[in-house]
Amino acid sequence: MADDEEIVALVDSISTEKNWNRRVALVRTVPERFGKARHQRVYAQIADSAYVRDLEPDFAYIHWRDEYELSAIEHAYKAAHSLTEGFLNVTAADLARTIAAAPETLRIFRLLLGFTTQEFAASSVIAATQLNERPLSNGSVKSIESGKAAASSAPMVAASVIDQAMRGVLFAKRFGDVRSKITKPDTAAGWDTVRKYAVENVPLPVFLHQRHYGGAFRQLLDATSGARGNILENAVEALFTAKHIPFMRTGPSTQSKISRQFGLTVKPAPDFVIQDKDGSLRAILECKQANDGGTARDKAARFAALRTEGVRLGGIPVFAVLAGLGWRRTADALGPVVRDTDGRVFTVKTLDLMITVEPLPSLIT
Repeated sequence: MADDEEIVALVDSISTEKNWNRRVALVRTVPERFGKARHQRVYAQIADSAYVRDLEPDFAYIHWRDEYELSAIEHAYKAAHSLTEGFLNVTAADLARTIAAAPETLRIFRLLLGFTTQEFAASSVIAATQLNERPLSNGSVKSIESGKAAASSAPMVAASVIDQAMRGVLFAKRFGDVRSKITKPDTAAGWDTVRKYAVENVPLPVFLHQRHYGGAFRQLLDATSGARGNILENAVEALFTAKHIPFMRTGPSTQSKISRQFGLTVKPAPDFVIQDKDGSLRAILECKQANDGGTARDKAARFAALRTEGVRLGGIPVFAVLAGLGWRRTADALGPVVRDTDGRVFTVKTLDLMITVEPLPSLIT
């Protein structure tokens, strides 16, 4: 009880202290006045009493950039509409001519597809390979959209991406509870619905401007982040189940059980632990999705911790299953993961190859 009273007294002193130097000095007394087990509680009460009250919501404001002005979208839309005769002339050749004549129109076509500039650049790898040309970089996509002329092959590559994506043939069909970004109201029937929106008084420039703000499906993507995160884990579980490889998948109900059973100290426990028929730990596996380089870099540190844990447990190998464009950042993201897994890095595309890597082949029953 005395300890609780001391906490209350300290919190009150800090929350009422007007001099910030003295407030800092009071906060710094926590480690010497309270046992380590109390620290989390003490700091939480200090934060709640002395700091939360000063937090103001920032959701009413955004950091502005000129490129997001509506006028830029309206100008590009007018050019795209005019040069394609109201989106009637939209073959790959027509689109290439339009982008060559008015580079800023690329932004309109990209927004119709619902792609970010990074996603469009990544998609261009497919088209460029087919055309035996160089793909577009994220920077070049942004440059073209700003109105700057690009390399002579760029309009053709960009047009091929737009044409194939709009026809639904750029990417392979995915099974499961997912749908293509093309299956949205303004592109549900490809160019037919684009034209329908354009002639039926739908303010397409404003509509696309809002998409430019937040990205296509932004709120839906945020709301389903958990489901997207489970795509990798579900694929791994399906593979292990099909091959009868003994494993345990970590979740809220199995986290502590897995840690106790296998002597794991790393927290949280890895997404999967692979075992032999006798129940001995044979490998650990982590799934990570990252759509930007900074996130990938931060997530890479997790594999260093898993490697240390594997070494501590007697040389247990670490496997990685990755997804997302962020892992294209190699110097401080993918490279360290390759290092910490000794190259046991897989994607959904290469997942079947994972079972050829020891110790998994010997575990198949």
